[in-house]
Amino acid sequence: MTANPENGVRIFLADDHPAVREGLTLRLLQEGFVVCGEAENRATLLAGIDASRADIALVDLTLCGENGLDLIAELDARDIPVLVYSMHEDAETVRLALARGARGYVAKRETSAVLVDGVRCVLAGQRYLSPRVEAALESSPALEPAAGQTGALSERERQILKRLSQGEGNTEIAAALGVSVRTVESYHARILVKLRLDGMKALRKYAIRQYKPD
Repeated sequence: MTANPENGVRIFLADDHPAVREGLTLRLLQEGFVVCGEAENRATLLAGIDASRADIALVDLTLCGENGLDLIAELDARDIPVLVYSMHEDAETVRLALARGARGYVAKRETSAVLVDGVRCVLAGQRYLSPRVEAALESSPALEPAAGQTGALSERERQILKRLSQGEGNTEIAAALGVSVRTVESYHARILVKLRLDGMKALRKYAIRQYKPD
């Protein structure tokens, strides 16, 4: 018998519906994955994720009324890839999740085979968007913003954008502004949505163009 390449891969599930977690566990076990932990809220997830030695976290965006978006950056900082599995398919939510570090996004209305494909792609270091998610993004394209659109940003958001243009990282920006790194990451996510940009690479390029010396 040929060994299953998924054997030993450890997946942590975060979803506030026990029936969903049960169904996901059965499907993932069929593929040879190991479900190394489960959580229904932020506190349980953060309390168990490190000890679980997870290779990837499968995270819903609504956890007992809490916003799962806030968890993505925290897991990314722990070097745990996050694949979002959510009923939310709108382009703005998808872009927020990707901006905060999600490596992939699967809509819950997709088949379980699509979810398994997403897990494999993320584990291989690739970004994965399920068909319904790709369709949502295509119907609401992230157009290159005009320079005047920075007027939609708050003064603090413009300060952060300027510091990004100077090559500062999150830790440097947080120290300079007297806020936490997590707060800086939240500002980044809001700026990305306001400027209709996809990801930090695009944001840094835009910042450099916006604040380049005359």
